Amino acid sequence: MFEFRFFEIYRSKQYLDLILDGVLVTGSLTIFSSIMAFLMAIFIAALRYWRIPVLGKFLATYVEFIRNTPLIVQLFFFAFGLPALLSYIWPFWCHALLALTVNFSGYFSAILYSGFLKIPRGQIEAAKSIGLKNLVIFKHVILPQTLHAMYPALCSQFIFVFLTTGVISEIGVVDLTHAGLFIDSRTFRSFEIFIVLTALYVFMALSFKFFLNLIFLKKLKPKY
Repeated sequence: MFEFRFFEIYRSKQYLDLILDGVLVTGSLTIFSSIMAFLMAIFIAALRYWRIPVLGKFLATYVEFIRNTPLIVQLFFFAFGLPALLSYIWPFWCHALLALTVNFSGYFSAILYSGFLKIPRGQIEAAKSIGLKNLVIFKHVILPQTLHAMYPALCSQFIFVFLTTGVISEIGVVDLTHAGLFIDSRTFRSFEIFIVLTALYVFMALSFKFFLNLIFLKKLKPKY
């Protein structure tokens, strides 16, 4: 008969510290990569929206390339391929951050760009008719409405970012998934380990969603 041994596993300070470190690494990578990717995405989507010659087409190609290649391949490229070409060595945490940022910027920008296209052209023309510059129009007319309309998709993409960070364990980054695999290799108690990891991922995902909703209600919700 199967016996549960949660206490025997998690009373070990070494394993508890490893799990906590994994939570911190996973959470910090999610937050930093999402912020950087979101800022990149705004820039990319804006340039595509304003149809900058050559650059707009290049960025559209970039987005399609990123969205149609596996994240794990991009991760290996930034962790092993690019350092071999340019002869530099960074911590794997930095490689993971770079790969996640580049990958998720493609998805965020696609969401934002589709939102920009939904803004009625009449609003843009009206703003131009009173002398507003493109940057002002983008900041006060286009972006706020897009963020409000596309918030559900952006929130879902952020949660997807969080759940996808588990692949960074493939290059040796000690995230939550890596911590679970390490403990499992030492204890061979797969059920007790991965049920706890599952619960932690669910808790963190719901926590992120809760805080995103708070930000939306305070910062993004229209005042009218």
